[in-house]
Amino acid sequence: MSEHRRKPPQSPGGGRAAARRGGQQPPSGRRAAPQRGTTGSAAGPDENPGRAEARRATQRSGGGRRRAAVGLEGGARAAGRASAREPRKKRWIDYPRSDRDGARRWVPSWKQTLGTCIGFMGLIVAGAGIALAVVEVPNVNDAAEVEKNVYYWSNGKQMAVAGGGDFNRQIVPITEIPVSMQNAVISAENASFEEDSGVDPMGIARAVFNMAKGGATQSGSTITQQYVKNAMLTQEQTLKRKLSELLISIKVGATKEKPEILAGYLNTAYYGRGAYGIQAAARAYYGVDCKKLNASQGAFLSAVLNGPNLYDPSGGQGPLATREKNYKRAKARWAWTLKREVQVNRMEPAERDKFLKQGFPMPDPPKPATSMSGQRGYLVNLADNYIVANSKISKARLDKGGYQIHTTFNEKKMRQLESAVRRVSKENLDPDKRERDKYVQFGGASVEPKTGKIVAIYGGKDATEHYTNNADYTGVQVGSTFKPFVLAAAMTDGRRDPKGPRVQEDAMRTPISPSSVYDGDNNLTLKDYDGSVWYNEHNKEWHQRNDGNEDRGQIDLRTAMRFSVNTPYIQLGMDVGTDKVKEAALAAGMTEEQLSSIMPSFSLGTSAPSAIRLAGSYATFAASGQQIDPYSVSKVERKGRNYYTHKDKFATAFDPNVANNVTDVLKTVVQKGTGTSAQLPDREVAGKTGTTDGNKSAWFAGYTRQLSTAIGMFRVNDQAKSQKFLEMYGVGGEKSIHGASYPAEIWADYMGKAMQGLPAKPFPAAEPIGRKIFGTGAVRPTPTPTPSDTPTASPSKSPSESPSSSPSTSPSPSDTCSVFDPRCEPNGGASDGGTDEGADAGTDAGSTGTPTPPGNGNGNGGGELFGGPTATRRE
Repeated sequence: MSEHRRKPPQSPGGGRAAARRGGQQPPSGRRAAPQRGTTGSAAGPDENPGRAEARRATQRSGGGRRRAAVGLEGGARAAGRASAREPRKKRWIDYPRSDRDGARRWVPSWKQTLGTCIGFMGLIVAGAGIALAVVEVPNVNDAAEVEKNVYYWSNGKQMAVAGGGDFNRQIVPITEIPVSMQNAVISAENASFEEDSGVDPMGIARAVFNMAKGGATQSGSTITQQYVKNAMLTQEQTLKRKLSELLISIKVGATKEKPEILAGYLNTAYYGRGAYGIQAAARAYYGVDCKKLNASQGAFLSAVLNGPNLYDPSGGQGPLATREKNYKRAKARWAWTLKREVQVNRMEPAERDKFLKQGFPMPDPPKPATSMSGQRGYLVNLADNYIVANSKISKARLDKGGYQIHTTFNEKKMRQLESAVRRVSKENLDPDKRERDKYVQFGGASVEPKTGKIVAIYGGKDATEHYTNNADYTGVQVGSTFKPFVLAAAMTDGRRDPKGPRVQEDAMRTPISPSSVYDGDNNLTLKDYDGSVWYNEHNKEWHQRNDGNEDRGQIDLRTAMRFSVNTPYIQLGMDVGTDKVKEAALAAGMTEEQLSSIMPSFSLGTSAPSAIRLAGSYATFAASGQQIDPYSVSKVERKGRNYYTHKDKFATAFDPNVANNVTDVLKTVVQKGTGTSAQLPDREVAGKTGTTDGNKSAWFAGYTRQLSTAIGMFRVNDQAKSQKFLEMYGVGGEKSIHGASYPAEIWADYMGKAMQGLPAKPFPAAEPIGRKIFGTGAVRPTPTPTPSDTPTASPSKSPSESPSSSPSTSPSPSDTCSVFDPRCEPNGGASDGGTDEGADAGTDAGSTGTPTPPGNGNGNGGGELFGGPTATRRE
């Protein structure tokens, strides 16, 4: 290599490296003044002479000058930076970091990271502590406490769920929830429930891990959290709600007992099928009260809590909730729950094996929601009114719900009565073809004579369309079905002595026999008991008319009842005293509010007792004079506490022989009188038809030894703003409607089925009673034998004879008007008779005139303890 290319020799540490090292020398106090060597170059005090020589050699070389200059310049800059990093005052938080350059200055050290984490956790703990100290446990939502009332048939089966809020819920105490049910829920939902503080961080983590790996789902929320969410918070999915849930759950877990929390959760959780709470769920899935659930059923219901739509074996909504898929999921979850109970020591392995061997406890098929349509609304309303009138439970408290109401209603008999009404209506009425078939209403009630239990009612076509309960007070007059009370008064109190002084009239009475004779001719002049003519308010003689203007001549009271002749019974009422007739009606079971004013026509049925009261009063005759008020509720309970229990209260209304004689007379009405269409083939029946003036209502009331039933029929447009009873001429294509027609037909259809399986008990024998008298207008015959006063024997086995050889023509509307109507005074203001197979005796005449239906399509009307203005109300 040529000499001129050889690098000049450098002293150790010289050249550019030396320059860099020189520029990177850390400052050591004040910079020293530059010194010149023999060549005149500046050098620091510590500079090595070899380095200076190297620089000079580099500067002398042609191409090295520029590099040397750059090196010197870089060294100067490095020296400046070193000067800038002179020690400053130490910061408390060295961030950005002073000992790092560029982006590295913003990377925290591990000490800073650890300190920040500790500080953040401290803030969280402090904040949580403050929040826990400040937060208050909210009151349980009103919606979580509002319950439904549950109504039961007489056999204990659930009849209806009504009242309260929108949710089907009945809250029960923890003591009524089986321990096996509690164990199933704790095992499946929150095994650490009895030890945790209300939240379970490990449970949340475990749930997330299980879901991530595709294992069995398990809720991360504790039972306490679920209870807080259901009962105290909303269901919205927000961070704020979740944080509130956590804080409140911790506080609830610290302040409430575990049994209270568990009961709250089980009573508020949704189980599907519209059931909120374990009691409603037990009823919805297995048809039993929750206290009767076994461990296997409890395991299934705990599975349903995991998602009712996906675990109800009957299927749910959506493609993933088919019957097959739901059944498979439910069965798997049920089996898993039983095994889980063993794992957490809440069930013995032998018990688990027993239930697994028995198989999946398949729940009942879903039942249609028990709405208030059909007859249920009437039944619920009747029961509610009875409770308010006869217990200390106010209407406001009853509406809050939570009561178990055990009624007297017989499910089978209810269906039979409704079926009888529907059949007769369908076969005979066609509102689309006949205008007169519109607005026809039926009402009925059936009462047990020995107990007073209301076993069946017919309130109308549908409680959601027709709001007035036709079994309760309607304002419909009962006509000649009232005549048995006139006869009972005559046999009990007797006829007043027409020659005796008025001041002693009560002491001078003669008990009357059913064989007593009265004048049964038409258009008779009505007389007071002393023989004086009775004048109406217009000072005109009262002339009583028979239906069809028929003359019946001299007739005994038995026959007059049999063919429902008016004139003998209105005169009998005058002879006995209408006040005594009223006393007999009240003793039998009528109420003051449902009786009309005392006038002569009172004896012919101007009163308007409800079907329930009429059936109950006839039941007094069936029970040989023992009266008991009809009732619809036997017991009311709430949360295991008894709030009401019915107590029977019997009273002797009539001497047994008086009641038995009334029954004996009413037997002839059915055997061979106006009520033959009510005969039953296998047992004795006693009853009476009734039809009122203007053909505005028709009734049949009758009884056997075991059951008393009243059926009424009338016309009224219940949707009209101004309601009034309408005539029934032409209804069903018939010239007029009688108690012996549709009402008796319905009665026989229903009673024939209702009495099936019951023994055919004969009525008690009637002994002779009272004296045979010849009433006002009657002439004592001499050659002709008088009718025997011996009571009838056995019922006739042959078909009954016709009430009349030639049925009379039904009265026209113009002939049937109130005796006190100044615009219509036939026969000098006479009371107008009714119709009943050509011989009934009802009348609208009286001080009240034409009655007005109660209510205006807006709910209840009339009816004291069954639901009317005289019912006791406690708010």
